[in-house]
Amino acid sequence: MFERGDETRPGSSTSTRLIAVDGGDARPRFDRLATEEPLEIRLRAGGETRTVGVTMRTPGADFELAAGFLYGEGILERTDDVLGISYCVDVPIEQQYNTVNVDLARRDLPVLDSLERHFTVTSACGVCGKANMEALRLRGLAPIASDAEVARAKIVSLPARLRAAQGIFENTGGLHAAALFSLSGDVIAVREDVGRHNAMDKLVGWAFMNRKLPLAEHVVLVSGRSSYELVQKTLAARVPIMCSVSAPSSLAVDLAREFGITLVGFLREPRFNIYAHELRIKMT
Repeated sequence: MFERGDETRPGSSTSTRLIAVDGGDARPRFDRLATEEPLEIRLRAGGETRTVGVTMRTPGADFELAAGFLYGEGILERTDDVLGISYCVDVPIEQQYNTVNVDLARRDLPVLDSLERHFTVTSACGVCGKANMEALRLRGLAPIASDAEVARAKIVSLPARLRAAQGIFENTGGLHAAALFSLSGDVIAVREDVGRHNAMDKLVGWAFMNRKLPLAEHVVLVSGRSSYELVQKTLAARVPIMCSVSAPSSLAVDLAREFGITLVGFLREPRFNIYAHELRIKMT
């Protein structure tokens, strides 16, 4: 169904030459950088093709990124909505691994209102953010009613477990990550990218492509801060508990409280803050 292709190109990290300065000493050396390349996502159905997004990402798990993005925006609802995902062959060869086609099972392209809203909202637009919250309800996304619980001791152990699983970060030091854990703290999957949202899309796309949604008995941890859009993606995947190592935004907290997501921020052992639905965290 999903044509994997060679996702090792152009590569998740890139070698570069630099001058390392230490006090009065300067010497040439080589280092690894996180690769950043554009990815164009195209939808195809009924003989029509439409570009629905272009994002700057770290190559790797590109099909998961496309699937996760489209699922989070409500364009895809189930794995059977997709006939296949492949790299594009009708572009110059240097662009083939930067263009992904998502072939839909339906006979025509869907209405893409949600994507149009996505591209007109900015992180500074609070009014639009609140309007998007209402749009989530209109999409049929109900608040999460879950009895899932996780122990405080397991919560504080998650950042170290995430760091141990971040292979590309160890080589480059320049990537965000999104990780899926069981309620007992076991690592289920980790995805990395130069963009926080891309890392989350890759993680949700992995679950989508492997028919593991909804993720009702899991915890998500993201590096950096938790934004409105990251909480939205968590809601779409039906994850009841979301953690981040930094601060949430005000709209992220509003969304979590409105839609039943336990939101944890500033998770740095042994401390963390709970901003919404604290009863899912067992303190003893």
